[in-house]
Amino acid sequence: MTAATRFSVLDRSRIREGGTGAEALRDTVALAREAERLGYHRFWVAEHHGVPGVAGSAPTVLAAAVAGATHRIRVGTGGVMLPNHRPLVVAEQFGVLESLFPGRIDMGLGRSVGFTDGVRRALGRDKDDAEDFDAQLAELLGWFRGTSPTGVHARPTEGLTVPPFVLAMGEGAAVAARAGLPMVIGDLRDRDRMLRGIDRYRAAFRPSAWSREPYVVVSGTVAVAGTPEAARRLLLPEAWSMAHARTRGAFPPLPPAEAVEARSMTAKERSLYESGLTGHIAGTEEQVAGELESLLTETGAQEVLVTTSTYDREALLDSYRRLARVTGAGTRAAAA
Repeated sequence: MTAATRFSVLDRSRIREGGTGAEALRDTVALAREAERLGYHRFWVAEHHGVPGVAGSAPTVLAAAVAGATHRIRVGTGGVMLPNHRPLVVAEQFGVLESLFPGRIDMGLGRSVGFTDGVRRALGRDKDDAEDFDAQLAELLGWFRGTSPTGVHARPTEGLTVPPFVLAMGEGAAVAARAGLPMVIGDLRDRDRMLRGIDRYRAAFRPSAWSREPYVVVSGTVAVAGTPEAARRLLLPEAWSMAHARTRGAFPPLPPAEAVEARSMTAKERSLYESGLTGHIAGTEEQVAGELESLLTETGAQEVLVTTSTYDREALLDSYRRLARVTGAGTRAAAA
């Protein structure tokens, strides 16, 4: 890892068994304060609708709370799902954020629509809306540049610069390349697919007013603990929740690791659960340092966005503290 490599945090406001959405949101704000103290570069929040185990449904609102509770760390979204919103409204929201917290706001954008038919109906969207992402993105960026053909001017957005990022799921890498924007790609469990996406992005990248060169952020789960076994246990609650969602259609709150270990699973659940434990970066500080070196060598990425969920909040905080030591995040922050 070079001194120039940035390490950042994405938190999805996961609800824990026995907890509430309000507690999950407050935990996100508290984690942001700790991430700032540890020297991470950015802190991003996500958008999910109608998910029992996720409280993060309004990312720009939550980003405002995070920015208000911190002082230096960059704050943004990973991301706002643009097909769910009018570009003017998204531009106005980020214009307000940038006006209140100048020089600290990022605009991460995705092209997914609601996960289920019911959520899509509630949002007034359907799967085809994602196909208009290029046009939606161009309109959104135009509100910042004052190039809308409608004669309307976005306030207080116009003239502000809020760095945009594209979440590269599916066609996202091609969209980011055409628009000349930084790309966030999160597919550590399928390295070959991830590397192909990065190669296509760099090959097709067109310099823009927003970014003169390709900028790659790789995103994934990183769990660090005192032993390999303890690091693996951090992954158990999320792996079970994913297996549950894929067999029962609902993503539940995170259970304790010991409850997962004691659970009886069907053959299908067990297969999905075991699969969910693979492809992540997990281990001791020394092991994780080596895996991150390999990842950065393979991808040439400029930044790593870590998104880790587990039931044990203290163990999660300890993981981020250990990771900060591995990456030298605190040292870079002190030198800045």
